[in-house]
Parts: sequence; C-alpha cells; structure tokens
Amino acid sequence: MSRSHVNKFMLSSLIALLSLYLAAPPLPLSAEEPAPADQYKPGQEQPEKKYLSGGGMITAGEMLTINRCIDIALMKNPNIVAAMNAVEINRNRVGEARSNYYPQLSATGAFSRINPVPGTVAAPLGIRNRFDQYSGSVNLNQNIYDFGKTSSSVDVSKYNFESSRSDLSTSQDTIILSVKQAYYGVLQAMRNRDVAADVIKQFQLHLDQAQGFYDVGTKARIDVIKAEVDLSNAKLSLINAENALKIAWVTLNTAIGVPDPPEYTIEDNLSFQQYAITLEEVTTRAFENRPDLQSVIAKRQAAEANISLASSGHYPVLSGNAAYLTGAQDIPPSSLYQGGLDRGWEIGVALTIPLFSGFLTSHQVAEAKSNLYVLKANEESLRQQILLDVRQAYLNLQAAEASISTADLAVKQAKENLDLANGRYTAGVGSPIEVSDAFATYVTAQATYTGALYNYKIAQASIERAMGAR
Repeated sequence: MSRSHVNKFMLSSLIALLSLYLAAPPLPLSAEEPAPADQYKPGQEQPEKKYLSGGGMITAGEMLTINRCIDIALMKNPNIVAAMNAVEINRNRVGEARSNYYPQLSATGAFSRINPVPGTVAAPLGIRNRFDQYSGSVNLNQNIYDFGKTSSSVDVSKYNFESSRSDLSTSQDTIILSVKQAYYGVLQAMRNRDVAADVIKQFQLHLDQAQGFYDVGTKARIDVIKAEVDLSNAKLSLINAENALKIAWVTLNTAIGVPDPPEYTIEDNLSFQQYAITLEEVTTRAFENRPDLQSVIAKRQAAEANISLASSGHYPVLSGNAAYLTGAQDIPPSSLYQGGLDRGWEIGVALTIPLFSGFLTSHQVAEAKSNLYVLKANEESLRQQILLDVRQAYLNLQAAEASISTADLAVKQAKENLDLANGRYTAGVGSPIEVSDAFATYVTAQATYTGALYNYKIAQASIERAMGAR
C-alpha cells in the first residue's frame, strides 16, 4: 500500500473516533458546583463583579461622588485585579479536577525510515534495501471507579474556589474602607485649608486696623508688629494646610488606583447623618456577612474534603482502556517480502491496587487532619477577632457621635469670642493678644469640629467594614 493510502486511512480513522467522542454529551455540573466562567449567560451578574459599575475613566473637571470613587477603585486598584484573577485560577482548578470524570483520548502517529543490516531482526525476509514504516494509534482511557478520589479532589477545588471568592470580597471591603478614609481626608483637608485662608483675611484686617490706630496715635507700634507676626504665622499655616491637601489628593488617587488622573473635584458630603444601629445587629450581621470568615469556613471545608482525598490512596482504582492500531511498511517492489496495512484493536480494564507505598498515604492522611485542626483554630481565632472589631467599631461610632455636638457648640462659642475680641479692639479697649488668642481658639475649634465629622464618617465606614456590609 502506498504512503498516501496509509495516511488517508489513519486520518479517516482518527476523525471517526473523535466524532464519536465529541458527540457524547458532557458530564453535567452538579447543583452545588460553580459553573465555569464561560457558562454565565450574557448579562448575568457574576458574584465577584457585582460592585463594578460605571466607567473607570475620569474626565477632566468631573465631580466624583464617594460611590463613583469606590466603583473606580474596584476596577482599577491593582489589589482587586490580582484578587479577581486569583478567583479565575481557582475556578479553572475546579475544571481541572473534574477532567478525570471524562474519557482521555489521545492519538499517536510514527514514521521510521529503516536501512536494515541483512540477516538481523530489523531486516524482514528478502529486504536488503531501506524501507519506510508507518504506525498510528488512537487510545481511549476512562476512569471507572476510584473510591471517591476524583470526587474528593473536585470538592477540595470547589471549596478553594469559594474561599478565593470570599478573599476577593475581603479585598474589596479593604479597598472600600481605604477609599472612604482618603475621600473624607480630602474633605477634611479642604476645610482646614479654607479656615486657614479665612484667618489670613481676618489677620490682614486686624493689621490694617492696628496700622490705622498707630497712624493716628491711639495705639503703640507694638500692636502693628504683633499683627504682622500673626499674619506671617497665618500665612505659614496656610502653606502647611495646602500641602496637607495636596497629600490628601495623592492619597485618594492612589486609593482609587488612578495615580495620575486629570483634575477633578469631589462632592462635599462631610456632614452629620446619624447611623442608627444596635450592637446586637452589628454582631449578627458580622457573623453572617464577613467574607474573611466565609473564606476560613470554605478552607476548613476544603481541609475536611482533603482528608477523604488523602484516604482514597488506600483504595484501588478501576479503569478501562481501548485502542485502535494501524501499521504499514512501504517495501520496495524488488523485495521478496511485500508489506501491507495491518490493523488491530485493544480493549480491557485494569484494577490498580496499592500494596505498600512506604507509609506515604498514612502520612498524607495525618497531615490533612493536622491541617484541619489548624484551620479550625484559625476560624475560632477569627470569630473572636470579629467580636473585637465589632465592639471597637461600635464604641468608636458612639464616641464620634457624642463629640460632634460638643465640637459644634465649641465652634459657636469660639466665633462669638472672636467677634467680641475684634469688637473690643475696634472700639479701642481691647489688646492684640486678646485678638490673637481668640483667633487661635476659633481655628482650633473649627479643626476639632471638622475632625469630629471626619471621625464619625470613618467610624461609620469601619463599622460597615466590621460587619461585612457595603
């Protein structure tokens, strides 16, 4: 038979077997197993991507709300990108583990050109010249029963997949908290900058008054010098406040994952809005929603399944195999031996029984059990840490709420004191030291009130983070 006929026959045989294999329906996913990424329907919301809304690009002059900043961070922050790809890694590992349920099909083809030594085994009868030899095979192997080894492996990969999804949620919660801290930090720095700029205006007015009094001879030169010193200190405070604001902007840009954005503004929502919740509600929701706890629980379940996987090493494995074989030799016509196409097939089953592996399986089972004990201890430790986080966040929220009303009253009192000091000095009965002290008190009160509002917003964000709420 010619080389072309052999090649055509081998190709047609391989196509036929592949067609039979591909026509068979795939093994369906179980109800509790996660679907691969490509099995999500168009428009269906994937759990780990449900907070990614809005475009990631910032346009020049755009005003960003805090929710818009969070959306951008959940798309652009590199920690989120890394966590999302870790989810995809574990999703594909589920498919890798499940691949043992399916038949394993392979094809092999070989070609040899032989120039035999006459009289040897490699030289068939009557062949003295070199000749071509062809062979091909299609092999099919199927795992029949392995006493739960494959199913345990799938369970382990499924729980690890769920753990990675929870880790992604934990990363998202961490990023959300950092964005809120940076966002409100910018607002706090902006208000402090505005107060510093207003103080400069007030001290400039005070300097003009002192200079006027000095010019008409009603005040001494020391009042003018004192006003100039106060104005210089106020300008220095403004420089520091503007620098703090620039740092706050850089921090926010880094938090949202866009380190060099076009110039934009943010919405000023640094105001008090009571966040009403009880400690019992926070605690209950924390144990239900905290993704880091869900991750540890999934890892513990994976460790339990890993014990079954390790124990399966004690049991035999039953598998089936089938093969279709072809071979031919392209013999010169002058030879006494005439080659041709040979065909054959094989089918059978194999039972592999582990007899002794140097106690490998026993040590693997013991290792899996110890790993389970570690994860159980980690789970209990995390539960205690969650209680601590919740209680600290709740107490901080209460303290921040109580401080706002006091700080607001202090601002009003400081403003009244400043107005009185300015009025007394304008009337010629006050001193410059009295005015300076009043300004210092007013600036401190303003900063304290702004800090109280910031602390309350951060306390609210922290308690939401502590209970796994968004």
